Amino acid sequence: MGIRESRMRGLGQRSMRGCVLLLLALAAAQMHMQAQAQQSLTVAAYPAVDEIVKSAIPAWQRLHPTVAIKVVSRQFSDHHTAMTTALSTSFYLPDVMALEVGYLGRFAQGGGLEDLSKPPYDIQRFQARFVPYAYAQATNRRGAVVAAPTDIGPGTLLYRSDLLAKAGVSEAELTQSWDSYVASGAKIKAATGAYLMAHARDMKDIAIRTGIQPGEGLYFDKDSKVLVTSPRFVRAFELARQVRQQKLDAKVSAWSNEWSEGFKRGSIATQMTGAWLAGHLNNWLAPDTQGLWRAAQLPEGAFAAYGGTFFAIPRSAPAANKALAWEFIQLMTLNRQVQLSAFKSQDAFPALLETFDDPFFDQPIKFLGGQTARLGWRTAARRISAVDVHKQDAFADEVINTELDKVLDRGKDIATALADAARLLQQRAHR
Repeated sequence: MGIRESRMRGLGQRSMRGCVLLLLALAAAQMHMQAQAQQSLTVAAYPAVDEIVKSAIPAWQRLHPTVAIKVVSRQFSDHHTAMTTALSTSFYLPDVMALEVGYLGRFAQGGGLEDLSKPPYDIQRFQARFVPYAYAQATNRRGAVVAAPTDIGPGTLLYRSDLLAKAGVSEAELTQSWDSYVASGAKIKAATGAYLMAHARDMKDIAIRTGIQPGEGLYFDKDSKVLVTSPRFVRAFELARQVRQQKLDAKVSAWSNEWSEGFKRGSIATQMTGAWLAGHLNNWLAPDTQGLWRAAQLPEGAFAAYGGTFFAIPRSAPAANKALAWEFIQLMTLNRQVQLSAFKSQDAFPALLETFDDPFFDQPIKFLGGQTARLGWRTAARRISAVDVHKQDAFADEVINTELDKVLDRGKDIATALADAARLLQQRAHR
């Protein structure tokens, strides 16, 4: 074999090896692209948070076109039960989970969620951008921040202006104090036959959320001392009992068929709740009552939070997805357009302060007779004090409701009822 032939063969072999290497490189690149294409984040949520997440997918796809978002949606109670089970067993964990504030304490005090105050998250960099009380709600007693707030529920008093006019009751009279609120209810009932509220429990729910001192939670203080025998609870129970004794409540529970029918028929004159309810009334609960409702601040100058949603990352979720999970949470909570889109489409009041200057707040709300109610809700959001959460809050809520029912239905003494509740809660406080 001559030198020329030898060189040609060598060139051929090198060319073949080059082709093989190129093919291998292309195959590896294709496999990498396929792996990326197959990557996904699982987000567990409940209505209407699931719809908000789905609406944000196009914005996410622009950032990560090869990472899909899989939304697992369950009804509200089923969702939180499933998340409790998933955290305790480390099975079927999503990459991101939505949590409502009423359940946040139960999750915050355990070790099942990532501490977002630590690297690589460092959420404290963004603390000043969130509504202060919402950020504080996600901070446990050890200083760990276990979730990022996405929407809040400024407390408001929704009332039927037509019923108040018929009864000769002004908004000022209705909201001057808790006592005047109940007295107004008696006038409304006498003139129109409508109940002041759906259930006397609603009176208790708002009253116990007002007058909370720094370092206190709803039911426990920072040292897990039970607070349910305090004057705050005594007055809340007394007001609820007055409502029941004067037959001013319809005795129907929230989200029941009777509750929605009461709004449709005008047999319930007021509802104290989160600002989000105005949207629900307009969209599906009682759309035919458009123009008849108005919104006011809570009676007696009270400011209270009622509801709110947070996003968290389970500690035992796949480690490979946590960086992307944190990116997704930042998109949902720190992106002005995503926050405003959720506000406009689902009445999810934003937890992001930099949305508060948007012209949408100044727009009249047709359902509320052209009232610019969002301005009042924005004021409330800025004035609500932070309330510490506790892992036993959800259980405490059940205990207090049970004792209130005994007061309302069986005539149990208020002091005895609250003492019995305190005894049971003290047994559970440190579990």
